[in-house]
Amino acid sequence: MLSATRYINGKTYRYGYTTGSCAAAAARAAATMLVSGQELTEVQLSTPAGVMLTLSICDVERGEEVVSCAVIKDSGDDPDVTNGIKVYARASFNTENRLIIEGGTGIGRVTKKGLQVQVGSWAINPTPMRMITEAVQSVMDERGISIQLSIPEGVEIAKKTFNERLGIVGGISILGTSGIVVPMSDEAFKESLALEVSMLKEKGCTGIVLTPGNYGQTFIATHIPQAQDCVVTTSNFIGYMLHEAVRNGMTRVLLVGHIGKLVKVAGGIFHTHSSVADGRNEIMAAHYMQYCGDAAAFSQIMKSNTSEEAIDYITAPGFFDYLSTVIQRRCEEHIRHKAAIEVIVFSQDKGLLGKTVGAEEWMKGNDPKPLKGM
Repeated sequence: MLSATRYINGKTYRYGYTTGSCAAAAARAAATMLVSGQELTEVQLSTPAGVMLTLSICDVERGEEVVSCAVIKDSGDDPDVTNGIKVYARASFNTENRLIIEGGTGIGRVTKKGLQVQVGSWAINPTPMRMITEAVQSVMDERGISIQLSIPEGVEIAKKTFNERLGIVGGISILGTSGIVVPMSDEAFKESLALEVSMLKEKGCTGIVLTPGNYGQTFIATHIPQAQDCVVTTSNFIGYMLHEAVRNGMTRVLLVGHIGKLVKVAGGIFHTHSSVADGRNEIMAAHYMQYCGDAAAFSQIMKSNTSEEAIDYITAPGFFDYLSTVIQRRCEEHIRHKAAIEVIVFSQDKGLLGKTVGAEEWMKGNDPKPLKGM
């Protein structure tokens, strides 16, 4: 169990850890016991968030040159359908003198384009795959090791998700970008985000960069590093955070986000969680049809599995700059034109897709005093 908590509005909320952390910890424990012969009851794991986890190991089984064990998923105070499941790792030696990682029962296979994993591969996202690789390599000797991951409850859990529609069949995905599950009670989480905006105000800031989450943070660190001191995460609450920016005296806002999130804003959706509203394909297809009249692309976009796939059918030059201006207009109307807003849209596969005219100045570091003293 992770003891870390966050204190918001008089209440304490407990963090959890992802299926990716569970898989990496189970794999490290199984590999350690295989290589050393020792027995473990817990294992330590460093997460991308910088948090060191100490996780309990259960269901240890030994065979001839094989060890299997499990870690129980703890979602903290943000429970979901995976809370309490067991994530298993089976470690064995191989003759190829390298690390091999594969899935098993309850872990899905990717069948459609547009996801972060190639078609035909196990549904283990890039960050968890890197965590598993590093965790096992840290305890390997000269012998090769094969890791097989499984989640026995994954087959049934997948039926409660949109996995099959997305193109993940046979089980669930191994997920997580930070390794940690942040408790996200809506009102409490919104208050904590708003607090970050008010802290920027206290520093004398009049400009702010808003981004929905980790992907945006990574993009900003790479492409706009000079703006990192004024970045605040919005999560799904883009409309709320725009109003908070205005309320705290921000006169310039740069909104940076993945196409899958920000295309919703182009349709007037300011709470972007899929349980509230979606329409990504419909919004993108409608705007593309209006932009260039490509009926064939309209049909392909409408049938796309994800936004990443949809953009493969968009070939008209300048469309994403146009879409960025639509998002800009929607945002400025939402806050009744009380701040100047610029927009940058990107994708995981293609990087920068489009931007508004003024966003270029932010990227160059030439925006007029986005931060006091910057």
